Amino acid sequence: MSMTGELGAAGEELAVGWLRAHGFLIMDRNWRMGRYELDIVAARGERVHFVEVKLRRAGGLTQPEEAMTAAKGRALLRAANCYIEARGVTLDCQIDLVAVDLMPDGSAQVRYVPDAVPLRW
Repeated sequence: MSMTGELGAAGEELAVGWLRAHGFLIMDRNWRMGRYELDIVAARGERVHFVEVKLRRAGGLTQPEEAMTAAKGRALLRAANCYIEARGVTLDCQIDLVAVDLMPDGSAQVRYVPDAVPLRW
């Protein structure tokens, strides 16, 4: 696995840990269908959360939140819709972001951004 792949996997592990600690049930990880991909699908209460994970090294040129572009948002909407149809999801849904800053000492700061992409089916 490449260094980028390893960092991405580490970011997803941190995100899963944060989500579980905050009452989320992890339903799927790295779900794929064709060209569609979702990092994490989780549930809490009566809502399904499609969670995109973005990790950046602290002190870099961009924050993880800046990687949530309009194009990425549209791709996530298509992937979420595909998941909903494939799995027969009937609960309310939203797309969230978990932003992870990797510090030079190896520690990490995790931020949860709810409703990072407005749903417009």
